[in-house]
Amino acid sequence: MINLLGTILAFVIVFGVLVFVHEFGHFFVGKLMGVRVEVFSLGYGKRLFGFKKGHTDYRVSLLPLGGYCRFLGEGTFEPGRKLEPDDFGAKPRWARFLIIAMGPIMNILLALVIVAGINMVGVSTPVFQDQVPDIGWIDAGSPAEKAGLRENDVILAIDGRPMKTWNDVEIAVGTKPTRVLKLEIRREGSTMPVSLTTESRTKYAMGYAGFYGKVLTQIRMVTPDSPAEKGGLQAGDVILAIDGQPVYFYKFIKTIESHPEIPLAFLVRRGGAEVSLTITPRREGQVGKVGVLQAAESATKKFGFLAAVGESYKENKRLVFLVVDFLKGVVTGQTSARQIGGPLEIANFSYAALKMGFLALMSWIALISLQLGILNLFPIPVLDGGQLFVLLIEGIVRRDLGPKARQIWMQIGFVIFVLLIGFVLLNDIVKRLPNGWASLWPF
Repeated sequence: MINLLGTILAFVIVFGVLVFVHEFGHFFVGKLMGVRVEVFSLGYGKRLFGFKKGHTDYRVSLLPLGGYCRFLGEGTFEPGRKLEPDDFGAKPRWARFLIIAMGPIMNILLALVIVAGINMVGVSTPVFQDQVPDIGWIDAGSPAEKAGLRENDVILAIDGRPMKTWNDVEIAVGTKPTRVLKLEIRREGSTMPVSLTTESRTKYAMGYAGFYGKVLTQIRMVTPDSPAEKGGLQAGDVILAIDGQPVYFYKFIKTIESHPEIPLAFLVRRGGAEVSLTITPRREGQVGKVGVLQAAESATKKFGFLAAVGESYKENKRLVFLVVDFLKGVVTGQTSARQIGGPLEIANFSYAALKMGFLALMSWIALISLQLGILNLFPIPVLDGGQLFVLLIEGIVRRDLGPKARQIWMQIGFVIFVLLIGFVLLNDIVKRLPNGWASLWPF
């Protein structure tokens, strides 16, 4: 029950912020252009509560799957209708374009502002994500091992696209489950091609290759009176080597467990200096333990105002191209539709972000806000992009489309909207079934 209430609360917070910002964009510019706003609603359907001020009914409606801002005359297709001065249709085409465009623009601006703010406050991120994709570990029996990849191979490109960091690699692989990827790698100074067939993992059908970077282990906590404490290991220490050999995150535990009651020479980085320690794992059953909580090495990035804004622009620009590539992959079948998240998935991730803290929740809001802004610019009739598309066509032909053409366009948009909502809801549900979409087909 607590998890359900928390999920609902998180969903209301996230969607409330996104919808309010989006609709406020329409509302603000509409008012600025002298258009009468009849309804400002958070949610669709039956009005639950609200208040009226001037000509506008500010309300919260039953279905929390979006919201709308209804202007006087908007969506009315009566031929020869007399237009009031504050009617939406009485305004010049460029003004109507700005009013409609400002909704998704506000969502994009929200993402830019939030990420810039987080950059100024500072956030801890794994160090390896920004490093050159130099392989430090390969899972046994993984696609990477089957493809003949080795430790110390450097991934230069995937499917012709340059891979500058591990973050680039994770996105390229994660969005391509059960696909043949064409890798270009550098091995011992020579460049060579490698074909790798990814596997599908988790209910979200994420691509899996089985290779990882040279991720160093950072100690988060040391158990009192443990071998680690007795040996001088401290929270914050970064493990560089054990017995003279580099030991990356994926091998750290195995190395400890395979040496019970055997002294090990640790080389750690502490505050910029290298420190040598001797730690003897305690035998627990058949394995060794030293008494630590470990994680991938992380670092806190903090920027000044101008640098924070610049970094926010670069990060959001990268995410825009990622969203476009993802949608292109879904259309072409290169990306699984199971990776699409609907309201149920957004609610679950929102709750997870809420439990992680304020900055995590704000990061999640920024990500969803950017995606909402980009998707709303696509020329789908019921979305803002569909209306912008019509205005562009009208601008090119220098006349408004007839009432019948507009009505047909909106009817097509409504059908597409219902089908999309139905698909994403059903997609969220089948992810929780044992055999996914196959669970709906008993034969």
